[in-house]
Amino acid sequence: MADVTVRQFAEVVGISVDRLLEQFKEAGLPVSDADAMITDAEKMELLSFLRNKHGADGSGLKEPKKITLSRKSTSELRQTGGQSKGKSVTVEVRKKRTYVKRSTVMEQEQEKAEKVLAEKAKLEEERRQAEEAAKQREAELQAKRSAEEEERKAREVELEAKRKAEEDAAAAKQQQEEIARKQAEEAKETKPGARPSKAKKGKERTREEEDRATRYGRQELHVTADKSGKRRKRSSGKPRPAAAGSSGEHGFKRPNAPIVHEVALPETITVSELAQKMSVKAAEVIKVMMGMGSMVTINQVLDQDTAALVVDEMGHNVKLLKADAIEEDLVVEDEVGEAVHRAPVVTIMGHVDHGKTSLLDYIRRSKVASGEAGGITQHIGAYHVEQENGDITFLDTPGHAAFTAMRARGAQATDIVILVVAADDGVMPQTKEAVQHAKAAGVPLIVAVNKMDKPEADPDRVKNELAQLDVIPEEWGGDTMFVHVSAETGEGIESLLEAILLVSEVQELKATCEGNAQGVVIESRLDKGRGPVATVLVQKGTLRKGDILLAGLEYGRVRAMLNEKAEQVEEAGPSIPVEILGLSGTPNAGDDAVVVPNERKAREVAMYRQGKFRDVKLARQQAAKLENMFSQMEEGEVGVVNVVLKGDVQGSVEAITDALEKLSTDEVKVKIVASGVGGITESDVNLAVASNAILIGFNVRADAVAKRLIDEEEVDLHYYSVIYDLIDEVKAAMSGLLSPETREQIIGLAEVRDVFRSPKLGAIAGCMVTEGVVKRHNPIRVLRENVVIYEGELESLRRYKDDVNEVKQGMECGIGVKNYNDVKVGDQIEVYERFQVARQI
Repeated sequence: MADVTVRQFAEVVGISVDRLLEQFKEAGLPVSDADAMITDAEKMELLSFLRNKHGADGSGLKEPKKITLSRKSTSELRQTGGQSKGKSVTVEVRKKRTYVKRSTVMEQEQEKAEKVLAEKAKLEEERRQAEEAAKQREAELQAKRSAEEEERKAREVELEAKRKAEEDAAAAKQQQEEIARKQAEEAKETKPGARPSKAKKGKERTREEEDRATRYGRQELHVTADKSGKRRKRSSGKPRPAAAGSSGEHGFKRPNAPIVHEVALPETITVSELAQKMSVKAAEVIKVMMGMGSMVTINQVLDQDTAALVVDEMGHNVKLLKADAIEEDLVVEDEVGEAVHRAPVVTIMGHVDHGKTSLLDYIRRSKVASGEAGGITQHIGAYHVEQENGDITFLDTPGHAAFTAMRARGAQATDIVILVVAADDGVMPQTKEAVQHAKAAGVPLIVAVNKMDKPEADPDRVKNELAQLDVIPEEWGGDTMFVHVSAETGEGIESLLEAILLVSEVQELKATCEGNAQGVVIESRLDKGRGPVATVLVQKGTLRKGDILLAGLEYGRVRAMLNEKAEQVEEAGPSIPVEILGLSGTPNAGDDAVVVPNERKAREVAMYRQGKFRDVKLARQQAAKLENMFSQMEEGEVGVVNVVLKGDVQGSVEAITDALEKLSTDEVKVKIVASGVGGITESDVNLAVASNAILIGFNVRADAVAKRLIDEEEVDLHYYSVIYDLIDEVKAAMSGLLSPETREQIIGLAEVRDVFRSPKLGAIAGCMVTEGVVKRHNPIRVLRENVVIYEGELESLRRYKDDVNEVKQGMECGIGVKNYNDVKVGDQIEVYERFQVARQI
């Protein structure tokens, strides 16, 4: 074949010129022009290269596993208009298709199957090791129980012997006393000169009959020692002679001086109750108050000062009860009966979608709802799980919001916290918050590594990430138990329940079953047909139907009690959750519930608590104010300053934390309760309320839910953008050098709806003013996802095409930010103003 050009050779072969030039280049031939001449030798060399590349012979390269075919076609479309010239559009269609050899697919599937088999073998080995460890723990527990049983039997034998000896001694002493009494009576009867006793109907009156006649402590009048006080008919009309030794006087004497009572006055008291305490009629009290110029009724409530004046006017002594005397009366005396083992109360916490609900459903289906058609729907937020070694009470509060609310009110209803972590997801933000809440409450932690049935499960990653939060596994020398479970297959559920019982046995959870019940309110709601309904977890004593229950600010008689199966029960012991009806209102979750003797006492305490609720809330809020910190330190009320810190980046958070901790002195200590990166959330506000802490945001803002909660709880919130201002203000608050400070007040917030480009001003943000007012000459901040990304000032503010000085809420405007063009749709522009405020100590 004669020498031809590259273009001609491409037409003969049927490929593009560019593709042919690329193949020449890959083969190492010096051909780079479409019009260059190529020889037969160069063609043969190109053919040999292509054969080697695609594996045409045994000496070539490795056979390819897949082949990709590309195809390109070009077409032209012409578009005609009514008044304009036609347009032509070139359309290029590219198609690409890849073919993979069947043997390659089979090899990949085989490798995947081998990997799955290896993982199953590993899981089986871990399960076997866990079973051996569980058997060993069971043997240890059995040995411990046997030893305790032998010790208990020995104590019972010793007590029985001691009791028998005491009974024998008492019987011998009683016998000796009886013998001595009989001897004394015989000696008295045989005494010379003794006066014979008169007979009564042929029988003598014995000592026992005289004791029965005066068993109420009353002394008989005009009766000698040998006469009876009972009247009888006269046998003759002759007058009966007076008994010897009778003085002729009756046994009662008129008091020669007024009786003075000591009247205890609570905060409030009614007129009838005041009269009863002074042992007079209510009319007397009303008469005295009319003389003092007050017209009252028998049921009118008097304050403590007025009641004291009335008591003093009527000549009695006044005893003023202190404010918390009513609460002190509710303190239960020494526990009645022997303390017995009670079931542990377990709360399950963890991140969203980590399997908390699935784990609860599996336990409920296998332990509670077994044998029931369709399972049992839980009517309350707690239920029982029955084990051979003991029962367990689960609180169905997967999130940590309720747990935080209980701790904020001082309630400790939970014994153990189960932290559920997904093996394929690891530690997430809510997981860290759950660890913080558990540590703050001082509750032992058990980690349940869920979703172990997934191929991508990595429990070692979970252990490493939790170890950074000071949650160290037992196999690493820590004190936290890790249990691998699967809510889908049920793997490890039994081990988890055994771990819970083991931890509870170490804690030695005990409570008395006798006496009045004490507990805590888990949740409450207002039912349309049944009225206020509260779920109460009994902690001590036994709650019975008909008891008068005081729960927080509410009280009432227990009309009905329902268990987790919606069945009516008559009583509930320790660690038993029940749903009760009959309260006057819905108590708060975490309120203490206690049985009181009568309804009057319950009403009195409830009214006292309702009257003091607002004062206590204001006092708690005032104690956390940053401005009053120094005055409280002088009075010795504050020793620790709790801080919840949120920042935009981790470096800033670490620097602020280190700087604040260095400010601690002997008088006051700064304690960082929690710190994190990102906007301020509802969980941060709850933690600040529970810990009585100051909430500080460094270049971050609170979201809408958190803002509403901050306003409700009046949490002390501070925003800063300069670390030195933050440190100086905290230092000034601690040292008492509270000079006038510059504060910032947010006056307006605008949301970016669209962004326009201007050749003169750059990016113009089309905004809608959502809060307050936007003013031209005020400084601004640009927020993106509640994080400050720019701080500066406005360059222009327009409404339509007119420059304006301010734009109010609900109106649209155009905002140009000076020296900043990275404004995006969805950003928020915050307008604020600075002003001087003099501090008050």
